[in-house]
Amino acid sequence: MLYIVESYQSGKALKEEIESRGIPAWYVELWGNYIVATPPGTKIDGLRTPVKAVVELKTDYQLVSRQWKRDPTPVVIGDREIREGKIFIIAGPCSVETEEQILTTARAVKEAGADALRGGAFKPRTSPYAFQGLGERGLILLAKAREATGLPITTELMDPEDLPLVTKYADAIQVGARNMQNFTLLKKLGRAEKPILLKRGFGNTIDEWLLAAEYVALHGNGNIVLVERGIRTYDKTLRFTLDVGAIAFAKQHTHLPVIGDPSHPAGDRRYVIPLALAILAAGADGLIVEVHPDPDKAWSDAKQQLTFQQFEELVAKAKALAKALGKD
Repeated sequence: MLYIVESYQSGKALKEEIESRGIPAWYVELWGNYIVATPPGTKIDGLRTPVKAVVELKTDYQLVSRQWKRDPTPVVIGDREIREGKIFIIAGPCSVETEEQILTTARAVKEAGADALRGGAFKPRTSPYAFQGLGERGLILLAKAREATGLPITTELMDPEDLPLVTKYADAIQVGARNMQNFTLLKKLGRAEKPILLKRGFGNTIDEWLLAAEYVALHGNGNIVLVERGIRTYDKTLRFTLDVGAIAFAKQHTHLPVIGDPSHPAGDRRYVIPLALAILAAGADGLIVEVHPDPDKAWSDAKQQLTFQQFEELVAKAKALAKALGKD
């Protein structure tokens, strides 16, 4: 059950009242309401604390479900908004490498029409010998790129201990596929005052993806963007299999913005633009795509990063498709 109240004091009092009866409860703040969530099926009669509404848990991901909130939830990154009816494009290199590389890329993607800049300062790599990112130096360079272009910046957080450092610089925090079920991290991000880009794990179901979002929401942060980035299947032709059905499902069953990552399922820049258009055609609110000044010399994910010219082509085609779909 979700018990919804309208003030901090009544929310705190409600939590104390419920727990005094020996019933576990979680107290969260979400979308302007104060909520106490108790285990599914719990019924509590005779509460003294004023309650605005009582909501039955009809799904395990109640807070991110359209059963809970029917109107789409816009998410603001920096001074820009991801919302239904508009195509939002995040672009930039897989990894921040040098000041020249990130500044050059930031200027190019802004000129082409990107809404935000992405870049990895902390990189989860399969091999321990692969480039792991520049750490705080990478965050500083991203901040310089934001200052130079005005583009808000997004970057991945891996270690919950690095949350204060990353929030110091980033406008939005990415949760990578490998960390989608890092529940300690998700709980901490629920208390972070930053939007969260939650990538679906490449071995996870749609339900698990939405439940990961629920972890963040339950701990107080409703500013979540769902990111489909491909899953592992029996077919090894491309790097991953892009699940456009997951995009359509998430748009129908949640009120959160949904965007797609065409770079990782492609694994090869030749296929990024067609996959990006498929993502948008499935109803996504935007894209997050990898772009590099000289992709063949990139320190990570070299094969799948677009050139500046290819990114310009992607934006032009995305805008044409958006117009056909009745979007901005």
